[in-house]
Amino acid sequence: MKYPLNRKQDGISLVGLMFILAIVAVLAVLAMKVVPAFVEYNGIQRAIVSAKAAGITVREIQGAFDKQAEVGYITSINGKDLEITKNGEEVVVTFAYQKKIPLVGPASLLLEFTGSTASQAPKKPGV
Repeated sequence: MKYPLNRKQDGISLVGLMFILAIVAVLAVLAMKVVPAFVEYNGIQRAIVSAKAAGITVREIQGAFDKQAEVGYITSINGKDLEITKNGEEVVVTFAYQKKIPLVGPASLLLEFTGSTASQAPKKPGV
């Protein structure tokens, strides 16, 4: 059986495949560098909620956070970096920090994280 010489070929070329693999590799490396920062951020969020429940005074809350940070491998902030205020009867614990992730050469990625234990009142419909 003979095949026609001008048959249309389907599929991806080798150059196209290499280009797509390069993009996927760059995205994978970026994800491997960024995901741990978000995991740590979620750990900090859980730690401030736990620390708020564990203490009444500023020092107790800071100490409880430091204990949670040690167990949760939190290195970006410590208890002294927390801002602890009283909003009426509620104690509010807030934090803010920056995480600089080096990428290639002089290029880096700066992530700014903030969080709080302040309860947000649900909005009423139509307001």
